[in-house]
Amino acid sequence: MAVVSFAMLASLPFVPSPPSPPKTLTLTTRRSLISWATALVSSSSSSLLPSSAASPPLPPRAAGFFEIPASGGVKALDLRVGAGETPVDGDQVAIHYYGRLAAKQGWRFDSTYDHKDEIGDPVPFLFIVGSGKVISGIQAAVKSMKVGGICRVIIPPSQGYQNTSQEPVPPNFFDRQRLFTTIFNPTRLSNGEGSTLGTLIFDIELVSIRHP
Repeated sequence: MAVVSFAMLASLPFVPSPPSPPKTLTLTTRRSLISWATALVSSSSSSLLPSSAASPPLPPRAAGFFEIPASGGVKALDLRVGAGETPVDGDQVAIHYYGRLAAKQGWRFDSTYDHKDEIGDPVPFLFIVGSGKVISGIQAAVKSMKVGGICRVIIPPSQGYQNTSQEPVPPNFFDRQRLFTTIFNPTRLSNGEGSTLGTLIFDIELVSIRHP
């Protein structure tokens, strides 16, 4: 049984200091994982954004999490609403993201902000919307966003990684191994934990769209 304290949550991106008073949450069911992720968001601030997203935020679409229509249960929270275009199937999009695994106490398994080019700038992740190469939850999130927006999404296992060939994946071998051995752990799956093991939390920034 994993116990998550708010002190640990404070070490995650967008959570610079622990809220007061501190308390703990126990992750045992899918409902508790969603509750934990909601607590993470409530302790964050829309003003605490990556340096590449420093412009003033626009009014949010919703006061809290909303379920993205036809997404299979993906829940989203706008940290900043974009002012640009919304992508459609066939567009190439560039996104930045933080990817966390709820079953590992919010372990951040990958971040594009850590992927740097030769001059030290972060390299966004590129993919074609509708290509089927990325996990369904990320595609659903991106199709609900506008360029310049930042969104936090809770992705249920059914819309997350279904196999090890889906993107995005951590470039580091050991991070990939830890991610997939957790999600596809045969013992825990046989114990009925499949509805919680693959729950993901992604913070996504839609950087740009390129039309075909």
